Amino acid sequence: MMDNQTFYHALKFREDICIGCSHCMTACPTEAIRVKNGKAKLIDNRCVDCGECYRVCPVGAIIVEQDDIESINKFVHRIALVPAIFSGQFPDNITRDEIFNSIYELGFTEVYEVEHSVDFIIDQYTKYFEKTNAKPLISTFCPSVVRLIQVKFPTLIPHLMLLKVPLDYTALHARKTLTDSGVNPEDIGVFYITPCAAKIVAIKSPLGEDKSVIDGAINMNYLYNKSLKCIKNGLSSNHSQKHKALNKESIVWSLTNGEADSFKSSRALAIDEISNVIEFLEKVENDEMKGVDFLELRACDESCAGGILCPSNRFLTVEKLRKRAVYCSEVKSTSKTEQKSNISFNQKFLQDNLSISPIEARSIMKLDDNIPEAMSKLKRMFDINRMLPQVDCGICGNPSCQSFAEDIVQSKANIKQCVFVQKILEQNEKLDIQESVDIMRDIWGFNKLDRNSLRDELNDVV
Repeated sequence: MMDNQTFYHALKFREDICIGCSHCMTACPTEAIRVKNGKAKLIDNRCVDCGECYRVCPVGAIIVEQDDIESINKFVHRIALVPAIFSGQFPDNITRDEIFNSIYELGFTEVYEVEHSVDFIIDQYTKYFEKTNAKPLISTFCPSVVRLIQVKFPTLIPHLMLLKVPLDYTALHARKTLTDSGVNPEDIGVFYITPCAAKIVAIKSPLGEDKSVIDGAINMNYLYNKSLKCIKNGLSSNHSQKHKALNKESIVWSLTNGEADSFKSSRALAIDEISNVIEFLEKVENDEMKGVDFLELRACDESCAGGILCPSNRFLTVEKLRKRAVYCSEVKSTSKTEQKSNISFNQKFLQDNLSISPIEARSIMKLDDNIPEAMSKLKRMFDINRMLPQVDCGICGNPSCQSFAEDIVQSKANIKQCVFVQKILEQNEKLDIQESVDIMRDIWGFNKLDRNSLRDELNDVV
């Protein structure tokens, strides 16, 4: 176990902006947020960087920490890894060539679509599937889902496919192509145009690897706006590099059912949106799902098209990509053989770098290192939880009564923080009003309980 270590997170909370509204605490699917002193606080080992908190924050107090585009200038050869969904962000009248040309204009010297390695990985999926009995196999495509399994469903870790994802294979291929042409490896910088925070985490702190083959991640929303402005202002030149079109399977790979559809002869299911994923994993963990061979699990609604850094509507993005996939499947010049030719000459190299190391569990319910003491705390937690009102109101600064009970036994909270307990103690004259107010101020800060700030308004209402 790695309980004494903390996860790296791309999501950062700005206390100077946070108003302690608790929207993020309520939305977090792993109960990784508390409210203390009127500010949201993140519990590192519970957070899976799904970005649900980012979506609901009304004041922009949660930001995504990414690489500045200027960082690409440290390298002579600057490779942009562009996911297929990037082209789906643009208006219909902007062509794929214009999009790629704008990326060159912004300073990149090479552009690769990430999904060019999909044909290769489908072959590896088939071989992996034939060699293992751990069914259902669970894709490691979505970093948030992998972390979710680490912290919430550790018994399912043996079901994770220990294979790299298309992003890594395409990065390896791009690097190898340049180094084979005589380029100094230190002159090569590889940057991913990311639709989400979880992919940033996967690059900065990769699971199953010591170091990522990718040097940085650029916010897709940021690059989209730069590219769109560049296109509208007129491209200064038409870059001569040609980019093979993706085939149908590659275009839709990052959408819901993209992976699952490649398992033609097996039962494969695709589940998107993290609350749905959690619900489904609970069924898998309880052995309620029989006969399922493969699970494609994605934290975002509509998968990568619904990433928090995607500027366009996810449903429109999906529609554009599926139309593009249909068009490509109808054009004979984009045959499967031609698609594979771009990456096949590095196939032996990619196969030698196929796997990732075993992934370890990260328990979020480890109450104590001493097992008897942990069992005693667990019993006490259940006893406390039974006494609580079970309304999950969040007024105690915790997202649920159960998480509150857990924090109490770990000495991170006091049962008097529960407003219902306070009222019972006040009725029994075991707690005075000032002490109750002080407790609430410790949770929600001074401003929300400043009796002078709303005195005149309250007098008009009450």
